[in-house]
Parts: sequence; structure tokens; C-alpha cells
Amino acid sequence: MTKVYVQTHGCSANSTDSESMAGLLAKAGFKIVSDIEHSEVNILNICTVKGLHVPLKKIGEFTEQFPDKKLVVAGCISEDIIPQIRKLNQEASLINTHNIHRVVEAVEESLQGNVLEALTQERINKAELPKVRTNQVVGIVPIASGCADFCTYCSVKLIKGNIFSYPEDYIIKDVKKNVEQGCKEIWLTSQDNGAYGLDTGKRRLPNLLNEILNNAEGNYKIRLGMTNPRHVISIADDLIQIYQDNRMFKFLHIPVEAGNNEVLGKMNRKYNVHEFKETINKFRRYVKDVTIATDIIVGFPTETELQFQDSLHLIQEIKPNVINISRFSPRPNTIASRMKQLSENIKKERSKVLTELYIDTALKQNKKWLGWKGKVIIDEVGKDNTWVGRNFAYKPVIIKGNFNLGQEVDVKIKDCTAYDLKANILSVPEIKISAEENFT
Repeated sequence: MTKVYVQTHGCSANSTDSESMAGLLAKAGFKIVSDIEHSEVNILNICTVKGLHVPLKKIGEFTEQFPDKKLVVAGCISEDIIPQIRKLNQEASLINTHNIHRVVEAVEESLQGNVLEALTQERINKAELPKVRTNQVVGIVPIASGCADFCTYCSVKLIKGNIFSYPEDYIIKDVKKNVEQGCKEIWLTSQDNGAYGLDTGKRRLPNLLNEILNNAEGNYKIRLGMTNPRHVISIADDLIQIYQDNRMFKFLHIPVEAGNNEVLGKMNRKYNVHEFKETINKFRRYVKDVTIATDIIVGFPTETELQFQDSLHLIQEIKPNVINISRFSPRPNTIASRMKQLSENIKKERSKVLTELYIDTALKQNKKWLGWKGKVIIDEVGKDNTWVGRNFAYKPVIIKGNFNLGQEVDVKIKDCTAYDLKANILSVPEIKISAEENFT
């Protein structure tokens, strides 16, 4: 039985692609291994949305360290990276994100000494593919592929293509299967969840969420993945109503990207700062203790110091719980790559200033949770003999003790950092926790 190792880089959509490739290979009789030392074939699922340096580095490392093992490069393979891949490895098979259903063929061809390149834009329903989950209590469910927008800085549209929404019945079936197999968290993922259904002429995300909640019974929570603000603005009232269901994590990832309207216009983001703030305020008003996560790009071409200050003022005003900060880096063949670029020193300095503000803001937000009592779902093994649980607002809660993934634990928050909460255990059914295992 041929042993295959899969390594994933990038977003949760890439993670579910890897799980599907592993599922297809396992179904075909291959053995999926978790240790690269035991593999005969390596699959490297890359992300090029944030640049080519990291994926090319990983391809070079795989080629150099394991010259006798077959390599399949999968994922976000843009046209401009192919010649550079070939400089590193002439024999690697290539399958892009639209062709993961051909992974068995790619592995079989590689074992025969042949090179397969499957790089066309195929429309496949990924929600119906088999999976081998990397986390037994987290079910990552893809709902769409591609994007309905074309931001000037982003290569997603070039790589993933136009929005393609998967049928509701397949998504609901996938959710049910994950819950039946013991998943406590369902992550709905795509490049932009709010665009679900736009290829059919209508935003159908609220309807999809209602159908899942009405048809998939069980003890689980849904984490809704990233959603473009312009879509959230249009369906905010419906989403807020749906978020009242206890099975919805009170978590909203809504990337603003910049706090200045002129910069947003150059980014081709189809909303303004006022609309964004109004939407955040509405969610905070009607969804108790909702976690707001956003993204900011610093150093976008032509961004002035005053425009950057507008981004700082926005963060000071809305006080998001999570900020993903990116220094602008030009993506090949995007409009922003042809604009006048700022110096790396300016981008570095602005990133530092924003990071300091974020840490201060996030710490103050997390301190509001001190003394909170409630349940968390253990969904991850932490560092230094700890576990990570998630509460109803998807806040990461660090605890010590003996647990199993998927277990629900009653805790009390005793401490925090800017990035997580730390808790003592109040009660765990049938598991005894010694006092020294608590945070003090």
C-alpha cells in the first residue's frame, strides 16, 4: 500500500481541499500518513494568494530533502509560478484547486514516472467529495469556490475564478455527516461566504444557514467564515436573526482592509467606512458579546500618512477583537501591482504601529471576559500541556488538565492575553482535575 503525505498551506478552504484529496486517495487504496519520513509520495498544497516566496521555498525544500520521493504540487497554482516550479522540480505533477478530484490520477501517474498537469478551471462540487479530517471534532464544509468581486490587490479571482456556489442539499448532507461522525464545530468556508448564491442571481447565505440549522440536528456549533462587508451590509438583519440560534458561534469575520474611503475605492472594495461601522455597531447591538474579526492592509500603493491614520482611528473606534494585519505586497497581474508602490520601510513602520494598537485594543477587549463562567468545546491540543477550547463567541480559552477533543468543559476565566483567555476548570463530567492544573 503506497503511503502518501499531505502538507497544507493557506486558508481553511485549502485545508478542506487537502482533506478531500486525502479522502479520495484513501478510498482508492492509498495510505495517508502523518509523518513525512514514512511517505513515498508527497502532496504539497500551496497558497500563492499572499505571494510566491513561501510556496516556492517549500517546493525547493521538498525537492532537495526528498529527491527520491514523488511530489505532487496542488492548490493555488497561478500561471506565473509554473515556470518557477519547473526550475526547482521538473518531475512534479501539478493539480490546481479546480482539479483536486484528479489527485488519484496525479499520484498514480507520478508513480509510473509520468508528469500530470491538471491546470484548467473545472467546476466541481467539492461538498460531495470524501474526506479524511485532520481534526476529528472540526468539520470543514466548503460552500463555494471563487469570488464575486475583483479587488485590485488580490489574486483570488485570477486563481479561483468566478463564484461557484455548491448545491444546498450537498452542503446540508456534508454537515449532517460531519455531525454524525462526532464533529462539534462546523466551519463553513469559501473565498467569500457572503457571495454564496450570487452566481444564481441572489445572495442565498441566510437561506443556506437556516436550512442547515433546520435540517442538521445535533450538538454542534457553526463558525461562519470570512464574508466581504458589502455582502454583510445587504443581509445583516437576516444574519443577526440567525445568530440568535445557540448553534451559531457569535463570531463574524468581516475584513475592512482600510479605514479611508479613497483607499477603499482604489482597492475596488464596494462599501464605505460609514457603512462598515454601522454594520459592526448593529451586530454588537443585537448579538451579545459577538467576536468581531477584521483584516487591514497597510502600505497599499499611494496610501498617505493621513489615510493610514484613518485606519488607526477606525480601529480605535470599532475596537475589533481580532485583526489580521498584512503589509501590502504586489500580486502578479493585479491592478495594484502596477500602481506606485510605497517603500518597505514605510510598510514596516505602519505595520508596527498598527500591531501595537491592536495588541492594546485586543487586551482591553479580552479583559472584559475576566470572571466569565460558561462552557467551552475542546477543539485543539495547546502548547506546554494545555488544551484550547472555544466558548460561544469562538474565543480561544486555554486550560490545563486531562481532556479529549470535543469534550465540553465548564470554566471560569481567570486571566488573559491579547490573543486568548486563560481559565480554571469548574466541572468536567467523570474527569478529575487537580488544583495545581488550574491557572492561578
